[in-house]
Amino acid sequence: MSDPLVSVVLPAYNAADTLRRAVDSILDGTWQNLELIIVDDGSTDGTAAAIPSDPRIRVVAQDHSGVAAAMNRGIAEAKGDLVARMDADDFSHPERVQKQIELLHSEQLDIVGGLVRIIDSAGEPVPSMQRYERWINSCLTHNQIMAQRFIESPLVHPTTLAKRDVWELGCREGNFPEDYDLWLRALQGGHRAGKVDEVILDWTDAASRLTRTDDRYSMAAFDRCRREHLLLGPLKDQTHCGLWGAGETGKDWLRWLQSEQRTVDYVVEVSPRKIGKHIHGVEVISCDDLPAADDRPLLIAVGSEGAREKIQPFTEARGYESGRDAWFVA
Repeated sequence: MSDPLVSVVLPAYNAADTLRRAVDSILDGTWQNLELIIVDDGSTDGTAAAIPSDPRIRVVAQDHSGVAAAMNRGIAEAKGDLVARMDADDFSHPERVQKQIELLHSEQLDIVGGLVRIIDSAGEPVPSMQRYERWINSCLTHNQIMAQRFIESPLVHPTTLAKRDVWELGCREGNFPEDYDLWLRALQGGHRAGKVDEVILDWTDAASRLTRTDDRYSMAAFDRCRREHLLLGPLKDQTHCGLWGAGETGKDWLRWLQSEQRTVDYVVEVSPRKIGKHIHGVEVISCDDLPAADDRPLLIAVGSEGAREKIQPFTEARGYESGRDAWFVA
Protein backbone atom coordinates (compact mmCIF):
# COMPACT_ATOMS: atom_id res chain seq x y z
CA MET A 1 0.00 0.00 0.00
CA SER A 2 3.00 2.34 -0.33
CA ASP A 3 1.62 3.70 -3.61
CA PRO A 4 -2.05 2.65 -3.75
CA LEU A 5 -4.25 3.23 -6.73
CA VAL A 6 -6.88 5.84 -5.93
CA SER A 7 -10.13 5.92 -7.86
CA VAL A 8 -11.64 9.40 -7.96
CA VAL A 9 -15.36 9.35 -8.72
CA LEU A 10 -16.82 12.51 -10.21
CA PRO A 11 -20.56 12.56 -11.03
CA ALA A 12 -21.38 15.19 -13.64
CA TYR A 13 -24.71 16.49 -14.85
CA ASN A 14 -24.80 19.45 -17.26
CA ALA A 15 -21.40 20.60 -16.01
CA ALA A 16 -19.79 21.70 -19.27
CA ASP A 17 -18.85 25.14 -17.93
CA THR A 18 -16.98 23.96 -14.83
CA LEU A 19 -15.92 20.36 -15.43
CA ARG A 20 -12.55 20.98 -17.08
CA ARG A 21 -11.20 22.98 -14.13
CA ALA A 22 -12.34 20.30 -11.68
CA VAL A 23 -10.80 17.51 -13.76
CA ASP A 24 -7.49 19.33 -14.20
CA SER A 25 -7.25 19.97 -10.46
CA ILE A 26 -7.37 16.20 -9.85
CA LEU A 27 -5.06 15.18 -12.68
CA ASP A 28 -2.48 17.87 -11.87
CA GLY A 29 -2.25 16.90 -8.21
CA THR A 30 0.89 15.50 -6.63
CA TRP A 31 -0.65 12.01 -6.31
CA GLN A 32 -0.41 10.54 -9.79
CA ASN A 33 -1.33 6.90 -9.26
CA LEU A 34 -5.03 7.43 -9.78
CA GLU A 35 -7.90 6.93 -12.15
CA LEU A 36 -10.64 9.50 -12.62
CA ILE A 37 -14.06 8.02 -13.25
CA ILE A 38 -16.46 10.60 -14.65
CA VAL A 39 -20.07 9.47 -14.49
CA ASP A 40 -21.96 11.51 -17.06
CA ASP A 41 -25.45 11.39 -15.59
CA GLY A 42 -27.47 12.04 -18.73
CA SER A 43 -26.07 15.51 -19.48
CA THR A 44 -27.60 17.50 -22.34
CA ASP A 45 -25.25 20.51 -22.43
CA GLY A 46 -22.10 19.10 -23.99
CA THR A 47 -20.51 17.90 -20.76
CA ALA A 48 -18.88 14.97 -22.60
CA ALA A 49 -17.10 17.36 -24.97
CA ALA A 50 -15.52 19.18 -22.01
CA ILE A 51 -13.72 16.07 -20.81
CA PRO A 52 -10.04 16.14 -21.81
CA SER A 53 -8.21 13.19 -23.30
CA ASP A 54 -6.08 11.48 -20.66
CA PRO A 55 -5.35 7.78 -20.14
CA ARG A 56 -6.26 8.08 -16.46
CA ILE A 57 -9.84 9.16 -17.28
CA ARG A 58 -12.69 6.71 -17.74
CA VAL A 59 -16.09 8.03 -18.74
CA VAL A 60 -19.24 6.16 -17.80
CA ALA A 61 -22.45 7.41 -19.39
CA GLN A 62 -25.89 6.68 -18.01
CA ASP A 63 -29.43 8.00 -18.23
CA HIS A 64 -30.11 10.80 -15.78
CA SER A 65 -30.62 9.04 -12.44
CA GLY A 66 -29.36 11.46 -9.79
CA VAL A 67 -26.18 11.85 -7.79
CA ALA A 68 -26.71 8.81 -5.53
CA ALA A 69 -27.10 6.46 -8.49
CA ALA A 70 -24.17 8.12 -10.26
CA MET A 71 -21.95 7.70 -7.21
CA ASN A 72 -22.93 4.04 -6.82
CA ARG A 73 -22.20 3.45 -10.50
CA GLY A 74 -18.78 5.06 -10.13
CA ILE A 75 -17.93 2.90 -7.11
CA ALA A 76 -18.93 -0.22 -9.03
CA GLU A 77 -16.54 0.80 -11.82
CA ALA A 78 -13.65 1.77 -9.52
CA LYS A 79 -10.51 -0.36 -9.43
CA GLY A 80 -8.77 1.29 -6.46
CA ASP A 81 -8.74 0.12 -2.86
CA LEU A 82 -9.11 3.80 -1.94
CA VAL A 83 -11.86 5.93 -3.48
CA ALA A 84 -12.07 9.72 -3.42
CA ARG A 85 -15.05 11.91 -4.22
CA MET A 86 -15.06 15.02 -6.38
CA ASP A 87 -17.72 17.39 -7.70
CA ALA A 88 -17.80 18.93 -11.16
CA ASP A 89 -17.74 22.56 -9.97
CA ASP A 90 -15.11 22.36 -7.22
CA PHE A 91 -11.33 22.71 -7.17
CA SER A 92 -9.08 20.14 -5.51
CA HIS A 93 -5.82 21.52 -4.10
CA PRO A 94 -2.62 19.91 -5.47
CA GLU A 95 -1.55 17.91 -2.39
CA ARG A 96 -5.06 16.91 -1.35
CA VAL A 97 -4.96 13.17 -2.14
CA GLN A 98 -1.37 12.72 -1.02
CA LYS A 99 -2.00 14.30 2.37
CA GLN A 100 -5.21 12.34 2.81
CA ILE A 101 -3.45 9.03 2.20
CA GLU A 102 -0.70 9.98 4.63
CA LEU A 103 -3.24 10.82 7.34
CA LEU A 104 -5.31 7.71 6.67
CA HIS A 105 -2.28 5.51 7.36
CA SER A 106 -0.71 7.50 10.20
CA GLU A 107 -3.99 7.74 12.18
CA GLN A 108 -5.39 4.36 11.05
CA LEU A 109 -8.50 5.98 9.62
CA ASP A 110 -11.12 4.68 7.21
CA ILE A 111 -12.44 8.06 6.00
CA VAL A 112 -10.45 11.26 5.50
CA GLY A 113 -11.79 14.70 4.69
CA GLY A 114 -10.17 18.10 4.95
CA LEU A 115 -10.79 21.79 5.40
CA VAL A 116 -12.70 23.75 2.77
CA ARG A 117 -12.89 27.28 1.46
CA ILE A 118 -16.50 28.05 0.54
CA ILE A 119 -16.66 30.34 -2.49
CA ASP A 120 -19.23 31.59 -4.98
CA SER A 121 -19.08 31.12 -8.74
CA ALA A 122 -16.76 34.12 -9.00
CA GLY A 123 -14.31 32.63 -6.52
CA GLU A 124 -15.20 34.98 -3.67
CA PRO A 125 -15.98 33.95 -0.07
CA VAL A 126 -19.68 33.56 0.70
CA PRO A 127 -20.51 35.79 3.71
CA SER A 128 -23.61 33.81 4.68
CA MET A 129 -21.56 30.61 4.85
CA GLN A 130 -18.71 31.87 7.04
CA ARG A 131 -20.08 30.57 10.34
CA TYR A 132 -20.76 27.18 8.76
CA GLU A 133 -17.25 27.17 7.27
CA ARG A 134 -15.74 27.86 10.70
CA TRP A 135 -17.73 25.01 12.21
CA ILE A 136 -16.99 22.45 9.49
CA ASN A 137 -13.28 23.34 9.58
CA SER A 138 -13.10 23.04 13.37
CA CYS A 139 -14.45 19.48 13.39
CA LEU A 140 -11.20 17.61 12.71
CA THR A 141 -10.60 14.50 14.79
CA HIS A 142 -12.55 11.27 14.97
CA ASN A 143 -13.78 12.14 18.45
CA GLN A 144 -14.94 15.58 17.35
CA ILE A 145 -16.68 14.12 14.32
CA MET A 146 -18.44 11.51 16.44
CA ALA A 147 -19.57 14.10 18.99
CA GLN A 148 -20.86 16.60 16.42
CA ARG A 149 -22.21 14.35 13.69
CA PHE A 150 -25.82 15.08 14.65
CA ILE A 151 -25.41 18.84 14.16
CA GLU A 152 -24.93 18.52 10.40
CA SER A 153 -22.67 16.48 8.16
CA PRO A 154 -19.15 16.89 9.61
CA LEU A 155 -17.64 15.66 6.33
CA VAL A 156 -17.92 17.68 3.12
CA HIS A 157 -18.67 15.02 0.54
CA PRO A 158 -16.39 16.20 -2.30
CA THR A 159 -13.42 16.38 0.11
CA THR A 160 -13.61 12.75 1.12
CA LEU A 161 -11.30 9.83 0.49
CA ALA A 162 -12.17 6.48 2.05
CA LYS A 163 -11.45 2.80 1.96
CA ARG A 164 -13.47 0.88 -0.55
CA ASP A 165 -15.57 -0.98 2.04
CA VAL A 166 -16.93 2.35 3.30
CA TRP A 167 -18.20 3.33 -0.15
CA GLU A 168 -19.63 -0.14 -0.67
CA LEU A 169 -22.20 0.67 2.00
CA GLY A 170 -23.80 2.49 -0.93
CA CYS A 171 -25.57 5.81 -1.32
CA ARG A 172 -29.26 5.32 -0.54
CA GLU A 173 -32.08 7.06 -2.37
CA GLY A 174 -34.69 8.84 -0.27
CA ASN A 175 -36.01 12.16 1.01
CA PHE A 176 -32.71 12.84 2.78
CA PRO A 177 -29.16 13.91 1.82
CA GLU A 178 -27.52 10.73 0.58
CA ASP A 179 -24.02 11.79 1.62
CA TYR A 180 -24.97 12.64 5.22
CA ASP A 181 -26.86 9.36 5.48
CA LEU A 182 -23.80 7.46 4.24
CA TRP A 183 -21.45 9.05 6.76
CA LEU A 184 -23.85 8.49 9.66
CA ARG A 185 -24.17 4.81 8.74
CA ALA A 186 -20.41 4.44 8.36
CA LEU A 187 -19.61 6.16 11.66
CA GLN A 188 -22.27 4.22 13.56
CA GLY A 189 -20.82 1.04 12.04
CA GLY A 190 -17.41 1.70 13.58
CA HIS A 191 -15.49 3.36 10.75
CA ARG A 192 -13.00 5.97 11.90
CA ALA A 193 -12.85 9.42 10.30
CA GLY A 194 -10.57 12.43 10.45
CA LYS A 195 -9.49 15.44 8.42
CA VAL A 196 -6.35 16.95 6.98
CA ASP A 197 -5.84 20.14 8.96
CA GLU A 198 -5.53 22.44 5.97
CA VAL A 199 -7.71 23.59 3.10
CA ILE A 200 -7.78 20.90 0.43
CA LEU A 201 -10.84 21.96 -1.58
CA ASP A 202 -12.48 25.12 -2.87
CA TRP A 203 -16.16 24.27 -2.42
CA THR A 204 -18.37 26.24 -4.80
CA ASP A 205 -21.70 27.37 -3.37
CA ALA A 206 -23.41 28.19 -6.64
CA ALA A 207 -27.09 29.13 -6.86
CA SER A 208 -27.69 26.06 -9.04
CA ARG A 209 -26.08 23.62 -6.59
CA LEU A 210 -28.34 20.73 -5.52
CA THR A 211 -28.02 21.77 -1.90
CA ARG A 212 -29.75 25.02 -2.90
CA THR A 213 -32.41 23.60 -5.21
CA ASP A 214 -33.34 20.06 -4.13
CA ASP A 215 -35.64 19.28 -1.18
CA ARG A 216 -33.42 16.32 -0.27
CA TYR A 217 -30.85 18.84 0.98
CA SER A 218 -33.21 21.18 2.82
CA MET A 219 -32.91 21.86 6.54
CA ALA A 220 -35.96 19.66 7.10
CA ALA A 221 -34.32 16.79 5.20
CA PHE A 222 -31.13 17.04 7.26
CA ASP A 223 -33.26 17.07 10.40
CA ARG A 224 -35.11 13.92 9.36
CA CYS A 225 -31.80 12.22 8.65
CA ARG A 226 -30.11 13.11 11.94
CA ARG A 227 -33.14 12.11 14.00
CA GLU A 228 -33.53 8.78 12.20
CA HIS A 229 -29.90 7.95 12.93
CA LEU A 230 -30.12 9.08 16.54
CA LEU A 231 -32.93 6.57 17.02
CA LEU A 232 -30.85 3.88 15.32
CA GLY A 233 -27.69 4.79 17.26
CA PRO A 234 -27.33 6.59 20.62
CA LEU A 235 -31.06 6.45 21.45
CA LYS A 236 -31.60 2.83 20.42
CA ASP A 237 -33.05 0.79 23.30
CA GLN A 238 -32.81 3.87 25.56
CA THR A 239 -35.96 4.90 27.41
CA HIS A 240 -34.43 7.74 29.47
CA CYS A 241 -32.06 10.57 28.55
CA GLY A 242 -30.90 14.00 29.58
CA LEU A 243 -31.07 17.24 27.61
CA TRP A 244 -28.94 20.39 27.80
CA GLY A 245 -30.64 23.52 26.52
CA ALA A 246 -33.94 25.18 27.47
CA GLY A 247 -34.01 27.63 24.55
CA GLU A 248 -36.07 27.22 21.41
CA THR A 249 -33.65 24.61 20.02
CA GLY A 250 -33.79 22.61 23.24
CA LYS A 251 -37.58 22.84 23.50
CA ASP A 252 -37.94 21.47 19.97
CA TRP A 253 -35.74 18.50 20.84
CA LEU A 254 -37.61 17.96 24.09
CA ARG A 255 -40.94 17.75 22.28
CA TRP A 256 -39.48 15.34 19.73
CA LEU A 257 -37.88 13.09 22.34
CA GLN A 258 -41.16 12.86 24.20
CA SER A 259 -43.01 12.11 20.96
CA GLU A 260 -40.60 9.19 20.45
CA GLN A 261 -41.47 7.81 23.92
CA ARG A 262 -38.16 8.86 25.46
CA THR A 263 -38.40 10.13 29.02
CA VAL A 264 -36.28 13.27 29.47
CA ASP A 265 -35.22 13.21 33.10
CA TYR A 266 -33.90 16.77 33.27
CA VAL A 267 -33.08 19.83 31.17
CA VAL A 268 -29.83 21.65 31.93
CA GLU A 269 -29.76 25.44 31.58
CA VAL A 270 -27.37 28.27 32.47
CA SER A 271 -29.97 31.05 32.59
CA PRO A 272 -30.91 31.65 36.26
CA ARG A 273 -34.45 32.72 35.34
CA LYS A 274 -35.19 29.27 33.85
CA ILE A 275 -33.61 27.10 36.56
CA GLY A 276 -36.17 25.48 38.84
CA LYS A 277 -39.00 25.80 36.34
CA HIS A 278 -40.56 22.98 34.33
CA ILE A 279 -40.80 22.67 30.55
CA HIS A 280 -43.31 20.12 29.25
CA GLY A 281 -43.23 18.54 32.68
CA VAL A 282 -39.44 18.31 32.92
CA GLU A 283 -37.46 20.14 35.61
CA VAL A 284 -34.83 22.64 34.50
CA ILE A 285 -31.63 22.27 36.51
CA SER A 286 -28.37 24.19 36.79
CA CYS A 287 -25.27 23.00 34.96
CA ASP A 288 -23.71 22.58 38.42
CA ASP A 289 -26.38 19.96 39.14
CA LEU A 290 -25.73 17.90 36.00
CA PRO A 291 -25.81 14.24 37.09
CA ALA A 292 -22.68 12.17 36.66
CA ALA A 293 -22.47 10.09 33.49
CA ASP A 294 -24.48 6.88 33.65
CA ASP A 295 -26.27 4.78 31.07
CA ARG A 296 -28.48 7.67 29.95
CA PRO A 297 -27.45 9.52 26.79
CA LEU A 298 -27.12 13.31 27.02
CA LEU A 299 -28.15 15.47 24.05
CA ILE A 300 -26.75 19.00 23.99
CA ALA A 301 -29.07 21.27 22.03
CA VAL A 302 -27.47 24.72 21.87
CA GLY A 303 -27.06 26.87 18.80
CA SER A 304 -25.10 29.99 19.72
CA GLU A 305 -21.56 30.09 18.39
CA GLY A 306 -18.98 29.18 21.03
CA ALA A 307 -21.52 27.65 23.45
CA ARG A 308 -20.50 24.06 22.75
CA GLU A 309 -16.89 24.76 23.69
CA LYS A 310 -18.04 26.27 27.01
CA ILE A 311 -20.29 23.31 27.82
CA GLN A 312 -17.78 20.54 27.22
CA PRO A 313 -15.69 21.17 30.40
CA PHE A 314 -18.87 20.75 32.48
CA THR A 315 -19.78 17.44 30.83
CA GLU A 316 -16.24 16.09 30.99
CA ALA A 317 -16.03 16.95 34.70
CA ARG A 318 -19.10 14.74 35.22
CA GLY A 319 -17.53 11.84 33.32
CA TYR A 320 -19.19 12.31 29.94
CA GLU A 321 -17.17 11.58 26.83
CA SER A 322 -18.42 13.50 23.82
CA GLY A 323 -19.39 11.08 21.09
CA ARG A 324 -19.85 8.20 23.53
CA ASP A 325 -22.15 9.51 26.29
CA ALA A 326 -22.99 13.00 25.02
CA TRP A 327 -23.82 14.32 21.58
CA PHE A 328 -24.32 17.81 20.21
CA VAL A 329 -27.49 18.36 18.19
CA ALA A 330 -28.93 21.32 16.31
